[in-house]
Order: sequence, then C-alpha cells, then structure tokens
Amino acid sequence: MSSPIRFSEQSVRALQDPRLREALRRATEDLREKWTRATAELPHFDALRDWAKRIKAHALLHLDHYLERLEAKVRERGGMVHWARDAEEACRVVVEICRRAGARTAVKSKSMLTEEIGLNRALLRAGIRVVETDLGEFVVQLDGDRPSHLIAPIIHKRREEVAALFSRHLGTPPDAPVEVLTRAARVHLRQAFLTADVGITGANFLVAETGSVVLVENEGNARLVTSLPRVHIAMAGVEKVIPRLRDLAVFLPVLVRSATGQKLSSYVSVLTGPRRPGDRGGPEEFHLVLVDNRRTAILADPDLREALQCLRCGACLNACPVYERVGGHTYGWVYGGPIGAVLTPKLLGLGRATELPYASTLCGACREVCPVRIDIPRMLVHLRAQAAASGGARPVERLGMRLLGWILRSPARYRFSGRLARIAQQLVWGDRPIRALPGPLWAWTRMRDFPRLAPQTFRERWRRWRTPGRRS
Repeated sequence: MSSPIRFSEQSVRALQDPRLREALRRATEDLREKWTRATAELPHFDALRDWAKRIKAHALLHLDHYLERLEAKVRERGGMVHWARDAEEACRVVVEICRRAGARTAVKSKSMLTEEIGLNRALLRAGIRVVETDLGEFVVQLDGDRPSHLIAPIIHKRREEVAALFSRHLGTPPDAPVEVLTRAARVHLRQAFLTADVGITGANFLVAETGSVVLVENEGNARLVTSLPRVHIAMAGVEKVIPRLRDLAVFLPVLVRSATGQKLSSYVSVLTGPRRPGDRGGPEEFHLVLVDNRRTAILADPDLREALQCLRCGACLNACPVYERVGGHTYGWVYGGPIGAVLTPKLLGLGRATELPYASTLCGACREVCPVRIDIPRMLVHLRAQAAASGGARPVERLGMRLLGWILRSPARYRFSGRLARIAQQLVWGDRPIRALPGPLWAWTRMRDFPRLAPQTFRERWRRWRTPGRRS
C-alpha cells in the first residue's frame, strides 16, 4: 500500500513559503475577479447552472444507456472504442495503440485523467517519447514537477522561475520576458507536433448523440494534437458523457466563465471520428479510451455520486480559503482543492487520504461558485463521518465528539455547560486574551487566539431585553 497523504505536514511547509503564498494569492484573486465579472455579464447564469446540473444528473442516472449510445456512434463514424477498468488497463491500451502505430513520439494536450492514471510514465517505460504541449504542462514536464491547479498547472510558479528553467533547457536569456519565453516554447513544440506519430487528448465532454469529443482550450495546441499526428487517442472518464450536441449551449457558457472568466474559449473543437474521404485534415485513426478507475463505485454511492458532475473548471479551488494558502501540491495527488478533497479519498481509498476531508473550513464558497452547484461541504462532512467510523479519528477526538454530542442533545446540558465554561474562562484567564488552551486543545491556539466566550448568551440577552425595565 502506498504511503498516506500527510496534508497537515505538507500544509505547514506550504504556509512557511512566502513566495508560494504570494503567487497563490495573486493568481486566485485574479481568477475570482474574472469570475465575478464574467458571471455578472450573463443575467441567466444561475438558470444555466441549474440546467447544467439537471443534464449531468440525468446523464449519470442513465449512464449505461448514454455510454452504449456513444460507443455505437463512435464506431459508426469509423472510430474505435476501448474500455478500461483501471489506470493500469488504460495505460496498457494506449501503449498498445502507440506500438501498433509504430510511434516513437506522442504529443499530448492537457488532461487531468492522464495525470490520474500516470500515462506519461507508462509511455516512457515503453520507450515512447511524450511531449506535453499545453504551455503550463510543458513547464511542469521540463521541471519534473506536478500540476498544482486543474486549469492553471503552474499557478505556484513565478515568471522568474520559468525564465530560469527555460534558460537551462531551451537556451533563452535568464531574464527573458514572457514574449521571448512563449516564442521559445512555440518553436520547440512545433517541431514535436511535426514529428509526432500519435496525439493524445482528454475530453471536456463526450456527446452520446453524435459520438463526438469536445475539447475546450485557449492555446490551440489541442487542435494541433488532434489534427497533425496520424493517430488521435482521446481519453475520458466515463462520467464525461452528455446526451445531446445542443447541451453544449448550456455547458460551454458556465464552464468557460467559471474556469477562466471568459465569455468563450479561443478554441472549441467538436471532433467526430477519423478523417473521412474528402477531408483536408485530421487523423487516419481515432481511438476513444473510456476509463472507469473507481468512478462506477462513486456512482453507486448516493451520498457522493454528485462529485461525478464536476466539470474540472477549478472555480472551487479559486474560492477556497484553504487552497489559496497552501496550493495544490499539499493535497498530495492529482486533484487539489475542495473537489480534490472529495475525489481523492474515493479514487485512492479513504485509508490513504484520511486527512483530506478535514482540509476545509466548510464555509461553502466552493458550492457557491460551482457551475453545477455541487454540494462539496455536504460530501466532506459525509467523508469525515466515514473516516471517524473507520478509526481515522484519534481517541481524544472521538471522546470529545461523543461528549459534545451528549451536551448538544439536551438544552439543559447545553445551558449548564455554557455557564460552566464562562466560569472556567474567568478563573483561568480573567479578562486576558486566550493565547493557549490546555491539553490536547493546544494545537488550536498554536497560531491564533481562541475567541472568548461572551459574558451573556444570546438567549440571556434576549430574555433581559424582553423584560420590562431591564433593557440596557
């Protein structure tokens, strides 16, 4: 079994890195401002969100029907469909396709699924060179790093760090401006596009009605990945299917506005099968790899299946006060932020990711910005309950929660406990701020004061206010 994710330890290291915190603060603030402007410009944005949620819920409820329809349509248009139960099988399918094509080089566009299954490592082990062509993913690959955001892989890096990296690998000046860096990347990647035998993409949506793969991007690299190599492999989780082509009219406005704050992405590609006679471009072969990798287990869980509605826009990360301070790497795997705290325990197992459901303040900001209104806080509470039931909570926490539950079940016990706590507060700290709590509660006050209990509860003040002659 792989080692567990140590969110608490990693978050301490992240909090002690002022450059990381500043980079995250600037980037997430910028994305939040763009989200606010873009959503305000669309008067019926909330109605579209509700519509999108209904479509996703319907598609998941009838997933077997729409996947079978998708497969039939892809085959009808000359493509091939492969089913993969897990990451290992998905990688094996792609490697076999590449070998049959005699591929020595594969170019890739951005895909979180390929990160999830470790596709690049599998291709390299098979002797196939793989080149990431999304600019952020290209930087990550050059640096031997990992993406730290669903749509902004290098949100944790500063321009100076990228300039130094390009200077070492591409020979640009160490202080090169952004224009020089992007030009150098373009020259390097163009050669990879022209020599690659296979192009690999993810998919934002799969349209069951037409057998189409939909890609949404801003750089144009995904369009080159799908049109220049002889073979195109699209990889997608089974939850990406939507019923009809016209559903894109609902999903595209909410996805793009939520992801980047744009009205529309620079490129939206709807790809249906390989090149047909008379076509001037396109791949000779098209393969669609549909990956389960525990998604059907999530679908079978009525408390968590809503997580499969996720569009991977990253809006919940940008809104999350925890993510803003610690970044994506702290979550220990591919998916960071609030949605990662839900998905990772289900995809890797709660035993490896016991701490992640607790990596949230439950403030609800993620739910407020989600383009399909996924109730992430509810699912995090559910996972916390599962973690506690499976022994994930420490004995002192279990004892504390049982004691709290006993108190909260009785109004009399609650009132008595409140009076007792105020007396203890006065005896121990007097009128001083509470800078350190005793015993196992010390961790709470390690970095912040504990708020003092009010001299009177709201009920006591209300009772006094309603008593004639005692309002003061």
